[in-house]
Amino acid sequence: VTGVCAAVASQPIQLSLTPEIALFDRSERIEGLALSIWGENPQTALALGFVNGSTGRSAGLSLSFILNYANDYKGVQWAAVNYTEGDFLGWQGGFVNYTDGTMKGLQSGFVNYAGNLTGLQFGFVNFAETAETGVQIGLVNLIPSNAWFSELPDELAPGMIFVNWRF
Repeated sequence: VTGVCAAVASQPIQLSLTPEIALFDRSERIEGLALSIWGENPQTALALGFVNGSTGRSAGLSLSFILNYANDYKGVQWAAVNYTEGDFLGWQGGFVNYTDGTMKGLQSGFVNYAGNLTGLQFGFVNFAETAETGVQIGLVNLIPSNAWFSELPDELAPGMIFVNWRF
């Protein structure tokens, strides 16, 4: 029996106007630098652009003027809008931060959303469907899975002004 090893090719740099008009195909992994008007690749990279898309399990520093979006991401996302479809580990900073799966780390923005929070949300409106261990600081703080003051000090309430938590 012989084994076949398949090497996953990666590229050190990506330059793209759109995912279809780029130096490398959108399926190529970028490990280095991605400069884009709109780029979309699996990556472990510094991504700079107007719209940065990170597919699959990606990591790095993603800085965008408009939008960062990802499947699963580890690192830092800074843009007007940050969207992660799956899980996020790190820091999302922008006007709107949205993680549909588990968000572990920090969300700082005007509106923050996490499917499952483990970390800190700091913003005007903070919403976490559920929280493992989390703190929300802002004007409106919502963790609907919390009970009303009955589980103090482990959890505060489903909705609070200024601060809310679950431990």
